[in-house]
Amino acid sequence: MSWNKWTRGPVAALAVCVLLPFAAVACTTGEAHGGTVSPSPVGKVLDNTDETGRNLREVPGENAPEVAVEVIPDSADGWDVRLSFRHFRCSAPGTRPAAAIGRGLAHLFVDGRRVARLHGPAYHLAAGRVPQGTHQITARLYADDGTVWAVRGRPVETTVDITVSDAETDATRQSAKTASSGAGG
Repeated sequence: MSWNKWTRGPVAALAVCVLLPFAAVACTTGEAHGGTVSPSPVGKVLDNTDETGRNLREVPGENAPEVAVEVIPDSADGWDVRLSFRHFRCSAPGTRPAAAIGRGLAHLFVDGRRVARLHGPAYHLAAGRVPQGTHQITARLYADDGTVWAVRGRPVETTVDITVSDAETDATRQSAKTASSGAGG
């Protein structure tokens, strides 16, 4: 049989139809991009939830994501919140909503109320968000699919206290707790 344009076309179309499903699988598993996305589920999604109703995603303690938080009075107005991470990278806004080990975003809470979703380590907390008194500032790590990273059934988070006086703004910083010293702070 000779290969001319009339026989090559249908054979090529057939080959594309047969191979296309395999290419789609490779793209969804990360194989097409050097394994950048985990081909299998990351950790185990638990039935337990945090107070916002998000399921916990349990990962082993070894190399688990960790977060530390520092809150410093801003010289002008408010507070500068600085997060530091270990075994964790913040995902860019618009990242595909799938869990990938050590990736995601942080949620910042003041006295248990979420005030921000952070895609980076810095945030300015306006003075009006923390009136006079002592307040708890919590940073909690989430996977890109909205689940909460957890170790031993507890969210990976850190909580520090700040105290706002009426005469001046001052911060009482406590040692930041990390996942390795007890996730859930």
